[in-house]
Amino acid sequence: MAFPATRLRRLRRTGALRSLVRETRLTPESFVYPLFVCPGEGVRKEVRSMPGVFNLSVDEAVREAQKAHSLGVPAVILFGLPEKKDEVATGAWEENGVVQRAARAIKAEVPEMLLIGDVCLCEYMSHGHCGIVERVGMGAPARPLGAAVANPPAAGTDYEILNDATLELLARTSVSLARAGIDIIAPSDMMDGRVAAIRKALDEAGFQNTPILSYAAKFASAFYGPFREAADSAPQFGDRRSYQMDGANLREAIREIALDIEEGADMIMIKPAMPYLDVISAARERFDLPIAAYQVSGEYAMIEAAARNNWIDRDRVMMESLTSIRRAGASIILTYYARDAARLLA
Repeated sequence: MAFPATRLRRLRRTGALRSLVRETRLTPESFVYPLFVCPGEGVRKEVRSMPGVFNLSVDEAVREAQKAHSLGVPAVILFGLPEKKDEVATGAWEENGVVQRAARAIKAEVPEMLLIGDVCLCEYMSHGHCGIVERVGMGAPARPLGAAVANPPAAGTDYEILNDATLELLARTSVSLARAGIDIIAPSDMMDGRVAAIRKALDEAGFQNTPILSYAAKFASAFYGPFREAADSAPQFGDRRSYQMDGANLREAIREIALDIEEGADMIMIKPAMPYLDVISAARERFDLPIAAYQVSGEYAMIEAAARNNWIDRDRVMMESLTSIRRAGASIILTYYARDAARLLA
């Protein structure tokens, strides 16, 4: 009986052998831990659709950052829940905004921790969209769409997200975050030209060395639902498909990434992660700069729900999902599992 010259199973026989020849390795140094910061003190409110994830007051966010850093996680990304919302996202760019306060507090206690500031306006806008809104046909208003929550456009009414006016707010927010101690600016709004506008504003404000991690390919995904509960950022009317990417388009994603790099992005991100592993892989083959991927709230919530029903082994599925993202080509992974995965890898 003829046997194959090479038996691949020889290298799978023991855990030590499997580890020795493993091609893709996870390390805590590649993780970014998302934190949702809210007003108050001593607040630790669990997000209903994301068991184990919390809205945290600044003091609690500092404790979470300390715990993550002690496990070898090098970075957190901060999302803010402001005390009030309006039509110009004041809470995003005011000097004493909730994320700005959290950044200063974390830097004071964990100076080595890298802080990433998510730059988007949806959490801070009364209408929940990522930019300034105008009703189509009304002409350029003296101010943005007023009182959007109380008086949203009626069904069938057209509206538009004003791209260039929104860029001004994104740039202002980025400078405010940099002044507060944010190390990396991460615009996630998907407005055209935002990277160039933010780069210009940072440079003019003296933050030439602050890098930009662009959400370059952010898809209009159904996997964001739990995040919108956590950040209280669901649109009050319409949806975000006019500015976030169509999930069917790989070639367009590559064009989006190329444009952001041309405008000055230092790193790029694909979001979500697992439904778009092919996009991560294609970007890795095409672009020679750090690539991040966001394992988003829906991905996390599905694993947690299945595990709580004893349908899957939570830890194994968690690590398998993270490994798939790393294998596809992401060198940075934003994940709500950062602490748990780092603990298993210790």
